[in-house]
Amino acid sequence: MKIVKPLLVIITPVLFFALPVAAWAEPGIPAFTVETDAEGNQDYSLTIQILLLMTGLTLLPAALIATTSFLRIVIVLALLRQALGTQQTPSNQVLVGLALFLTLFIMAPVLEKIYDSAVSPYMEEQIKFAEAVEIASKPMHQFMLQQTREDDLGMFAEMADVTLQDPQSVPFKVLIPAFMTSELKTAFQIGFMLFIPFLIIDLVIASLLMSMGMMMLSPMIISLPFKLMLFVLIDGWALVVGTLANSFVVPGGI
Repeated sequence: MKIVKPLLVIITPVLFFALPVAAWAEPGIPAFTVETDAEGNQDYSLTIQILLLMTGLTLLPAALIATTSFLRIVIVLALLRQALGTQQTPSNQVLVGLALFLTLFIMAPVLEKIYDSAVSPYMEEQIKFAEAVEIASKPMHQFMLQQTREDDLGMFAEMADVTLQDPQSVPFKVLIPAFMTSELKTAFQIGFMLFIPFLIIDLVIASLLMSMGMMMLSPMIISLPFKLMLFVLIDGWALVVGTLANSFVVPGGI
């Protein structure tokens, strides 16, 4: 219900214009209804469920960045390219593609848990839509909470005037910005460690050129082959990708 209500607020204008059309097309059919059973659980009509799913698809890129491991990975890869000094090689498409598939690899245990506990029972009509959304949010909540620093969580909780008693009860409006802030910090820490060896090579090459009186020659031209050779000799891509994958705490393991 915590996720369904904001989505209902987003699609309210759509419902406002769609209601007259639905009433004109099929009079007497309750296309947009919310039913409440004897236990007080709410269920939404198929039309509302489809609208919620379509709205969720439009928000999928934002959700990918804000709630998964994609943010940390793509920033580290971009900083690595800048440290190597290779300009646009690898290209943005290559970095985003690598970050996307690495994200799917890291998030696989979480996605499998969501499918087994929420998607599959909902498709078999064992649970209702609102209950499926609530169940699906719990594995994501646990994953994000394990990557988030307590300082960032406390800062956003204070800004939102929310009292944090149980970690599992942290609302998404506090958890998501705290998670993104923590991911940015971690990404820049990893990027800093990647910069150090390449920066040393640049300094050594620049000092040698200055001592030889070749001040008009750009140190980047000379240092680039040495940085590429170092990166290849230590199997840099495997080290970076492995470090990124192991830097996440994933429930159930990767």
